[in-house]
Amino acid sequence: MPASSLDTVSINTIRFLSADAVQKANSGHPGLPMGAAAMAYALWTRFLKHSPASPTWPDRDRFVLSAGHGSMLLYSLLHLTGYDLPLEQLQSFRRLGSRTPGHPERNLASGVETTTGPLGQGLGTAVGMAVAEAHLAARFNRPGHTVIDHHTYVLASDGDLMEGVGAEACSLAGHLGLGKLIVLYDDNRVSLAGTTSLCFTEDVGQRCAAYGWHVARVDDGNDLDTVTRAIDQARAERARPSLLLVRTHIGFGAPHKQDTFEVHGAPLGEEELRAAKQKLGWPTEPSFLIPPEALQHFRSAVPRGQELEREWRRKTSAYASAFPDLAAELERRFAGTLPKGWDRDLPGFAADAKGLATRKASESVLQVLAPRLPELAGGSADLNPSTFTWLKGAGDFESPARSSDGVQGAVGGPWGYEGRNLHFGVREHAMGAAVNGMAAHGGFIPYGSTFLIFSDYMRPALRLSALMELGTIWVYTHDSIGLGEDGPTHQPVEHYAALRAIPGLLFIRPCDAAETVCAWKVAIENRHRPTALALTRQNVPVLDRTTYAPADGLARGAYVLNPRVTRPDVVLLATGSEVQHIVAAETLLAKDGIQVRLVSMPCWALFEEQPDDYRDSVLPPSVGARLAVETGVSLGWHRWVGPRGATVTLDRFGASAPAADVMRAFGFTAEQVAERARHLLAR
Repeated sequence: MPASSLDTVSINTIRFLSADAVQKANSGHPGLPMGAAAMAYALWTRFLKHSPASPTWPDRDRFVLSAGHGSMLLYSLLHLTGYDLPLEQLQSFRRLGSRTPGHPERNLASGVETTTGPLGQGLGTAVGMAVAEAHLAARFNRPGHTVIDHHTYVLASDGDLMEGVGAEACSLAGHLGLGKLIVLYDDNRVSLAGTTSLCFTEDVGQRCAAYGWHVARVDDGNDLDTVTRAIDQARAERARPSLLLVRTHIGFGAPHKQDTFEVHGAPLGEEELRAAKQKLGWPTEPSFLIPPEALQHFRSAVPRGQELEREWRRKTSAYASAFPDLAAELERRFAGTLPKGWDRDLPGFAADAKGLATRKASESVLQVLAPRLPELAGGSADLNPSTFTWLKGAGDFESPARSSDGVQGAVGGPWGYEGRNLHFGVREHAMGAAVNGMAAHGGFIPYGSTFLIFSDYMRPALRLSALMELGTIWVYTHDSIGLGEDGPTHQPVEHYAALRAIPGLLFIRPCDAAETVCAWKVAIENRHRPTALALTRQNVPVLDRTTYAPADGLARGAYVLNPRVTRPDVVLLATGSEVQHIVAAETLLAKDGIQVRLVSMPCWALFEEQPDDYRDSVLPPSVGARLAVETGVSLGWHRWVGPRGATVTLDRFGASAPAADVMRAFGFTAEQVAERARHLLAR
């Protein structure tokens, strides 16, 4: 369908709404919206299945602006097509309190599917959305009843494809054969610092073809007919994800700045903006002009979307008659509610001095949860035999087009998109983004797993999961110097503090198997914030809960293990595997007549949320002698031990040796903790 005069007016409306907003804010990125307006217009008016009146309709297409710096393109499209984003919000672009921040944020403007900005994260998140669609379609669709059938579209920039997370995500998507993932690459050949030829000369198309993608080129991004044909061809390709390299001109229409880096990240300036409008035949006044014929054209998305949703509701009604149980599950999963009895008969663990690694306790919990929570799905970065995060019998999520012959796996169950075990490979960056995408898509409780040290690779995704208030679960094992011989390259030291520093993230370090069960309950129940579980490689004693307080105190972040001691001389606090040392130290100190309060403190964030009287009941203000014990940096502990307290912590890197030797060398034994407590009291 060639461009009409209405098409031209509509495309220029997008361009100049965006440019005017950037100019008014005197801040932003006008180049991408002006250059990519035509292909975005083609996608949104000719292909995108969406309903502005019902932005969270489950079977809508997902659109991800991975190039989040071009946010005004998305805001213009949302306003024009009838989403709840008034023109006043565009006029308040990048202003405090507006719903149009500098980069799109999921929870501010309706129609924004995911928070983007850190380049490559949006692309990786879109891979997770495509995984979610493929799994739900395999799980719920039945012959004659197709209730899940939508695409995930991405508008990506050169930065998205330069970043390592983008490469990992594209590799994973190609392996999985995610045919409903379509990426439009805004190939304008200009980045913030200059032309991309300064640093980026590879053939992106050949790279993605090698990953297993369908690749097509559009030589003129303003040619609507060619763009339309390319998207049509991509939609017809169901066995491979598609990359459309669309040649555009950054800052299209700006007579002196088009195709220059000057238009990438700064306003055009009043004179250049006026000149651009004149060049493209656009009125120079008023700003934020929306011609009535263009608005009417764009707003046709509202009734069209309502009809699409009504048709889907008719399909789901027929589906519910034929498959009531599946329909109820699908509805519940998208509502984000948990099924009744999901936490019934979770594993119990008897007291055991020899103990159990909390990663193994976590495995036991997962196997009980898996059949009760069909929405629970995830995997590890090639570490299932170490993190024990497989769902046995739940199958492997793999492309149905690939034969399973010769493939080694240990989970059993279906092979194909119905499988719930995702094999992310050694791709922690992409795993983090994809897990976020599954959560943002809806219908899942997704998790990802690796060693705690490699949370460094995932920090952007972790941060975004907290910023978006997603109920993702991050399972980190090998959580301390207790992993032993692998040495300081694999022994996390600063990571507890780093993860605790992320606002909204629950970092939980359970002390034994019983606390691990409770930690999983907290993670499952928190559907609007992420949880990171830090689990041991080595065995830790399972406390006798007839002697010590029940482990469900974990839900309050910290609790008194030995409430029988009512007038303590000293408070010993610990997390994770170090709780065993304070428990044993109490016995040693009791021989000296020292009364000890034991506090397990698995989650600072949960403890911070408790009322003052509860926190004071755990850490009495009258007891200044407090000793915190943890195999990580001391940063942050002084808040809890106070001015008269001390820490047994590790403000240095670890060492390569058997775990017991490493622990002893750095002061983490009951005897050493007891001696530090004596010194503290004497001081």
